[in-house]
Amino acid sequence: MRKIKPPSNESLTAVNPEDIDRIIENHGTTRSAVIPILKAVQDRYQYLPPKALELICGKTDITPARIAGIATFYSSFRLKPAGKHRINVCIGTACHMKGAEQVYRAFKNHLLIPEEEDTDSRGLFTVEKAACLGCCMLAPAVRIDTITYGYLEPQKVPATINDFLLSQKETGKRPVSDPEPSEIPHGEARLCTCSSCRAAGSHEVYGELRRLVAEDGLPVRVIEVGCTGISYEAPLLDITTGDGKTFRYGRVGVRDVDRILHTHFTPVKAFGRIRAAARLFLEDIYIDGPEPGVIRYTAEPRSFCPAGSHRQVAIATEHSGILPPLDIVLYKKFDGFRGLSACLSSSDPGGVIRLLEKSRLRGRGGAGYPTALKWAAVRDRQATKKYVICNGDEGDPGAFMDRMLIESFPFRIIEGMTIAGHTVGAREGYIYIRSEYPLAVERIKTAVRICEREGFSGRHILKSGYSFHITVVEGAGAFVCGEETALIAAIEGGRGMPRFRPPYPSHKGLWGLPTLVNNVETLSLIPWIIRNGPDKFAALGNGNSRGTKTFALAGKIVHGGLVEVPMGITLREIVEDIGGGIQGGKRFKAIQIGGPSGGVIPAALAELPVDYEALLGEEAIMGSGGMVVLDETDCMVEVARYFMDFTRSESCGKCTYCRIGSGEMYNILNRLTTGKGKQGDIERLEHLGDMMRERSLCGLGKTAPNPVMSTIRHFRLEYEAHIDGTCPSQSCKALIAYSITDSCIGCTRCAQVCPSGAIRMRPYERHEIDIDRCIRCDACRTVCPQKAVVIGGIR
Repeated sequence: MRKIKPPSNESLTAVNPEDIDRIIENHGTTRSAVIPILKAVQDRYQYLPPKALELICGKTDITPARIAGIATFYSSFRLKPAGKHRINVCIGTACHMKGAEQVYRAFKNHLLIPEEEDTDSRGLFTVEKAACLGCCMLAPAVRIDTITYGYLEPQKVPATINDFLLSQKETGKRPVSDPEPSEIPHGEARLCTCSSCRAAGSHEVYGELRRLVAEDGLPVRVIEVGCTGISYEAPLLDITTGDGKTFRYGRVGVRDVDRILHTHFTPVKAFGRIRAAARLFLEDIYIDGPEPGVIRYTAEPRSFCPAGSHRQVAIATEHSGILPPLDIVLYKKFDGFRGLSACLSSSDPGGVIRLLEKSRLRGRGGAGYPTALKWAAVRDRQATKKYVICNGDEGDPGAFMDRMLIESFPFRIIEGMTIAGHTVGAREGYIYIRSEYPLAVERIKTAVRICEREGFSGRHILKSGYSFHITVVEGAGAFVCGEETALIAAIEGGRGMPRFRPPYPSHKGLWGLPTLVNNVETLSLIPWIIRNGPDKFAALGNGNSRGTKTFALAGKIVHGGLVEVPMGITLREIVEDIGGGIQGGKRFKAIQIGGPSGGVIPAALAELPVDYEALLGEEAIMGSGGMVVLDETDCMVEVARYFMDFTRSESCGKCTYCRIGSGEMYNILNRLTTGKGKQGDIERLEHLGDMMRERSLCGLGKTAPNPVMSTIRHFRLEYEAHIDGTCPSQSCKALIAYSITDSCIGCTRCAQVCPSGAIRMRPYERHEIDIDRCIRCDACRTVCPQKAVVIGGIR
């Protein structure tokens, strides 16, 4: 194994004053600029060097106290040096259920990082936990810098590190030119390269498509398109031939591109082959050799029709798989901006509110407040200035709808937001997006620039005299900022802490002025409703829940991905008809819906319709739309513990009931899952949950007990079993033990994959497991060909 000289401390901490001057010049000197300034400094130095902070305070109105308050509140900021590369292990719901904690520990073990540290001794890698990477269908997911890996297991960690470093060493991309205008292709190859599809290898497939088309002179245009949501088949390639026929291939690998292209297209011209020089590579440490295909999700490509496609209705996801995310010409061809044009030319802007009222659209980001009422409240408010905010802070672990919509349909969101601004009388808007979604941030920023250039945003939109300016703001890591008043505080440059309501943002929002806050999906539905009429939207759904809803389908499901279905469809139809049922033929146990604020619905209630009121009646909420499917191996007490751990760590701490209540509920749940439960714990949890619901300040605290209360309601026997020291699902690690039976043939596979060294290699002899060293990662049981590894209770 080759090694390199580790970076010196000086190289990690040296600060160039000119860098700080440029950052301040780009972001301003006011107090409200503190978050973007700190983000820029961290992007430059990987953390916040004390010298840089001193320079900021000396050149701006930002005080040391303000920097300290911000840097310690938002989780993305670091106050100590980090490695050159950042390994973010997703611990969102789907990843947690599939062993993310074991993957995290395996990374630290492989890189020899002590328990209390997060960076290796050479300063090359920093290993951190990420609340959610938005790639739940690929769980467990890990991002190293900009490369996302899916379906990771502890034993694959060394190969993952190796694969990443090899990716840094690979030959630079070959420059590929599009065909000359006279050489019009008569076919198309369409491929999504959103974050989740990239994790499955689509970016590499896209590059290979472009290379072969150019080198072989094939009459085909290669296009990046919006995601179809069929993530379980990614990379998903659609080929359209000159005669109008379309062929769809799933799970395409780089090695398959040549065969697929030459099946449908014949070269018309021999292009010259251009090769670029290899990049200089200096990071050979940890590399043992090439690891072809060890991580990326590949399988034989096959044509198919997605399961349950007839049950879906595309409105927010209209033209998915066809419309390139940043092609404004094609967006206009598909009726893009027609709704905005109609609004700007109307002499009655308030007519849009009447349309929304007739459509019965409710907010898609939480409790489902009627959109028309929210817009009307802002429009009716008299003020010198008003604002519109698009809430893209999708912090729920297990949710990725907003990410996919922003990455795939940015113009649609901008159009909906501009319609909202014109309707309520606002001339400025903000799009607030999680920093964990770098591709979404990049695409929406590019889309805003394109819209300004083409006259669909900025000054005098479509020559109407109406101006609307949009600013994209990156979050800094705080789940509570999904709450609208906390989000407003973050945009203002403060700690994201909720405010008392009333007054509501519609009366006193951003900088004390009337503000409309809608989430990504809500705004993406607006153009369709205006173009097609409110009656067509209201005809979908049932009761007071109308139209469609997108859901992020993940967990122990065969077909994970993004779905858009009419309101009123049952949970069972989503899980079985669209999701394809449970992986591995296991029993469907429950579905967790609505993230940390949602609840767990048992399989016995799977006929429950998906609407706001029905879910609320079962201790759950629709929330933004995350759905994590659970099977018989999932422990409901552990599920509750996981969510309460998330809530207590994300609580802003402002109100006592959330701060103290969430911590105490977590302590009780932690005792239960480690065999230290006692009589009265269940009743204590119920009492604390009731108190938090009644007296917490914001929606985070009021809904935080939902996962606990719903699991107690539907799975009380599991709680009682934990008090007795047993876990019926055999998943609580402190309550189970692994052992090897006499069926063992001594093949040594278990010892080879054990990440903690708990199994000593003894060829042709019965192996044994050291209970004290065993981390219960399940790797040994998974690989055993004789099924000799079994799980039993401690007691």
